[in-house]
Amino acid sequence: MTLWTASARGRWWANLLGNQVVWVCAVAGSGHGWQWPALLAAGLYVASQLLTSPRAGTDLHLMLLALGCAIGVDGLAASSGAVQYAASPWGWFPPPWILALWASFAMTLTTSLSVLQRHWALPVVLGLFLAPLAYLSAERGFSAVHFASPMWHGILLLGSTWTVALLLLRATAMRRASL
Repeated sequence: MTLWTASARGRWWANLLGNQVVWVCAVAGSGHGWQWPALLAAGLYVASQLLTSPRAGTDLHLMLLALGCAIGVDGLAASSGAVQYAASPWGWFPPPWILALWASFAMTLTTSLSVLQRHWALPVVLGLFLAPLAYLSAERGFSAVHFASPMWHGILLLGSTWTVALLLLRATAMRRASL
């Protein structure tokens, strides 16, 4: 194994696991009404990823786009009444802990989730099924979100909007990789 391969593999694992740590900090903290665990974890994670990224400009661009997607996806879910977010100081606008999650998620798009760029169907599957499962986990395990009744409205709304957001992020990552 070459040094580069070992280094790339370590970065891949740090990228994947770091994002999961941010998710746990965000949903656990928000379930207690706290923003700071998400902001601290995401700040450290995003900074570490940008400092070690061979494509920091692309990662930063994707992060800004992801924050726009957060406003669209989670803002729509909140304003529709289908989903309510814990520790949400701004009404329909996504709370800081959600924005932290999206910023952290963007850091995975060129590393641990770069596979999304190679297979168009993966963002669809991730958006339609896995993204809503993350929200359900946040609701059931941490009381970070609450789905209005009937729950399937919120799940369908999140699944469809996450799919669109992931396809947009995928296309942007692919375009920036070819520059």
